[in-house]
Amino acid sequence: MGRSRGGLTTKIHLLSNELGLPLDFHITGGQVNDCTQAVALLGRHKAEAVLADKGYDADAIVEHIQAMGAKAVIPPKRNRKVQRAYDKDLYKQRNRIERCFSKLKCFRRFATRYEKSKACFKALVALACAWLHLVLYVDTA
Repeated sequence: MGRSRGGLTTKIHLLSNELGLPLDFHITGGQVNDCTQAVALLGRHKAEAVLADKGYDADAIVEHIQAMGAKAVIPPKRNRKVQRAYDKDLYKQRNRIERCFSKLKCFRRFATRYEKSKACFKALVALACAWLHLVLYVDTA
């Protein structure tokens, strides 16, 4: 867990599939930048396209995505000297990761982050992600 002015903070770096279901995640302190975890998350996964927001517009990430054989759908930052082109229609589907976080926040302990240690919080996130996958196969009604 990382320290900030508000106390202990955490950041969840999440990778989801085209259905908006979680595939992999990393837990870091709140002060860690998002783009530092992207290559580690994408490392062993295969994809046709990788959708991410402007925070992930780094040459190392784009090169890693292209080395995977995938298409990088990341809008360039405004201060980039050479603006890259990206598929704007495909980028509209990036909201699926936001919907995945919204589903995860239905778990109260996830949303309020009661857990004090990183190991316990990581276990809780894994449990919540597993539950989202189980809902596809188990009828709870």
